[in-house]
Amino acid sequence: MTARTATALVLAASRGPEDPIARQAGVGHKALVPVGGRPMLQRVVEALGASGCVGRIVVSIDRAAVLAACPALAQAAAAGGLEALASRASASASVAAAFDALEPPILVTTADHALLTPNLVRRFWAGVPEGVDVAAGIVEARLVRAAFPEARRTFLGFRDGAIKGTNLFALMTPGARAIADFWARAERHRKRPLRLLVQVGPLTGVAFAAGLLTRAGAVRRLERRTGLNIALVPLDDALAAIDVDKADDLALAELLLAAREGDR
Repeated sequence: MTARTATALVLAASRGPEDPIARQAGVGHKALVPVGGRPMLQRVVEALGASGCVGRIVVSIDRAAVLAACPALAQAAAAGGLEALASRASASASVAAAFDALEPPILVTTADHALLTPNLVRRFWAGVPEGVDVAAGIVEARLVRAAFPEARRTFLGFRDGAIKGTNLFALMTPGARAIADFWARAERHRKRPLRLLVQVGPLTGVAFAAGLLTRAGAVRRLERRTGLNIALVPLDDALAAIDVDKADDLALAELLLAAREGDR
């Protein structure tokens, strides 16, 4: 566990006016889609600020003026508690650009992580091992399926159990920029499987497809590819695996927030 505080980077670039969630909600930017009565970017910023793990919050966004459309975000920005950084053409490029403006450690999450809580942030940050360059939060698929049996989710299958990402990452050292560069190369080839396979390593791809790869094995292979020390941080709360990316996600988030806030 590290006692250091992080700079939080919230990835909040728009997917354009045709984003289905933004269009459904009648707003001009996905980050402003209300969930439980508050824009989801506001919920993420509030969770980060209340976690006690973050000393600075920066939103990577295509238009800084978007923050002014939410009174709470505009107030936070005016008070110096929230900053805007111009997003780039992809998430990996936005993270790489953050290294030019921010000093690590950087805690990265996304604006659509509407169910993020201060406790989830604290538990992830506390689980980041000392001495790593990069850490990523994960939840075991069995926990997500048990909590949300009707929800459709995509999992990464490994020999020792499938997992789901949590959109929580810790970039602990300047060298962690290499993971953004690796991510960018993978993004460029995501529609060309053979070239993508070259990026992750042919043997790794074959082992993964055959269900032979363990989580630790995948981490070791990624470490060899990037030259970084990498860790997975298991979280035991299925809520960490839920983001708002489609209409079903929005409906689920609304139900969960209504139940959570109704219990107070």
